[in-house]
Amino acid sequence: MRRSSTDETPYRRSPSLDSKPETPPFTSGFHSYSGEYEYKRPPFAFGFHTAPGPQAAKGRYNTSQGKKYVVFYLDLSFIFLLELRRCRMAEGCMRGLRYGMVFFNLLFWLGGCGILGVGVWLSVTQGNFATLSSSLPSLSAANLLIVVGTIIMVIGCLGCVGAVKESRPLLLSFFILLLLIFFLEILSITLFFVYQDQIGHYAQRDLKRGLQLFGTEGNVGLTNAWMIVQTDFRCCGVTNHTDWFDVYNASRVPDSCCLEYSDNCGLENPGTWWTAPCYERVKDWLQENLVALWIFALCTALTQILGLVFSMTMFCHAVKVETFYA
Repeated sequence: MRRSSTDETPYRRSPSLDSKPETPPFTSGFHSYSGEYEYKRPPFAFGFHTAPGPQAAKGRYNTSQGKKYVVFYLDLSFIFLLELRRCRMAEGCMRGLRYGMVFFNLLFWLGGCGILGVGVWLSVTQGNFATLSSSLPSLSAANLLIVVGTIIMVIGCLGCVGAVKESRPLLLSFFILLLLIFFLEILSITLFFVYQDQIGHYAQRDLKRGLQLFGTEGNVGLTNAWMIVQTDFRCCGVTNHTDWFDVYNASRVPDSCCLEYSDNCGLENPGTWWTAPCYERVKDWLQENLVALWIFALCTALTQILGLVFSMTMFCHAVKVETFYA
């Protein structure tokens, strides 16, 4: 008699290879059937699918950690190389900056020495050369050259020595002096353009007062200055040739006012004299050369600005180096 498939049996037939069990093949070997357990061996198993042991897991962990350390060291080395390259570039820039500061300040120092030498030579041999103002007799070309040459020498020396030694006090002194001179120049130009008319009237009045000292003892510089101006600019007097009539109390002008220079030519006919005013001639000359004057002023300002920037850059670098090694 054939037993029905629904009958209970404590034993089950092993599944064939073609059958598809409902449960995954890689499970525990015990299966529960109606409260009873039957041990079944898994049909097939490979090492890749089995749960890793503690040694394998530890090995994989160490391998991943090692890779992380290698990547970290490579990144650190790359960053170090970039920083080293940047430091070398910065060091090269600072070296070029230092050499440029030394070169230009050395040129300024030599130029200051030359200007000072010319001023001293004029002061010794020519007296108060090119003095036009009676109220400011010390404002002569020789004295101006001496003052300008001394200032340029001091600033050039501070910048040159400070750049060579990388001395913070010298670089800071160079920066302060150059900044002060720069501000004084800007202030002077601003005041000149604001009070241009007042300055013009005062200059004419002062120059006419200076004519009274022409040819007198102790005023060689003023006399020479007027002779040079009237000869080179082909003019006579401050505003007119009649300005000299008050000086000589006669219809007479200096011989430098003559169209053709000769001794005592100023006593001759007024038709042989220059009649153009010297003040207007000098003013017209400045107007004609205004472009050149502005170019000179801009070049001077640019040089001073570069000197300020370079000196402050070197000063900050010296501070950082000293702080780093402190």
